[in-house]
Amino acid sequence: MNTNIDTKDLSILSILQNRGRIAISELAAKLNMSDTPCLRRVKKLEEAGVISGYSANINPEAMGFNAMVYVFIRLTENSNISADLFENAMKKLPEVLECSVITGSHDYLLKIIANDLLGYESFVKKSLGSLTCIASIESTVVLKQTFARGELPIEIIN
Repeated sequence: MNTNIDTKDLSILSILQNRGRIAISELAAKLNMSDTPCLRRVKKLEEAGVISGYSANINPEAMGFNAMVYVFIRLTENSNISADLFENAMKKLPEVLECSVITGSHDYLLKIIANDLLGYESFVKKSLGSLTCIASIESTVVLKQTFARGELPIEIIN
């Protein structure tokens, strides 16, 4: 852990990850601080890259995204050229929510969102299927997501 982060910073982070739109004055009041030092701490955390941004959590189903699929990818070869080609291609595909390098019999794990399974099939054929660096694609369809946690467990940091 970064030694420059103290308990007051952890408290700020805990509040902000649950309420990113909280006013500085309200945040400061919750922490028994004045506004200026509180804002200074938030800016310091942003500049250090501890806070990487702010966003709204949007319900995928409300937007018509009814299919979530985890995809295991194996590349044709383990080389920097193939990895760079694949990773750059994934960054350009908005359906790819996450792309992780993994260990084991596959090289990458993707989290894909689509309107439905037909949309996912089209995505595989048109987007993934056109990449010659991919040797195999294995899909696992999510039937039901029981929960998704967006917050880090800051309270367990010693």
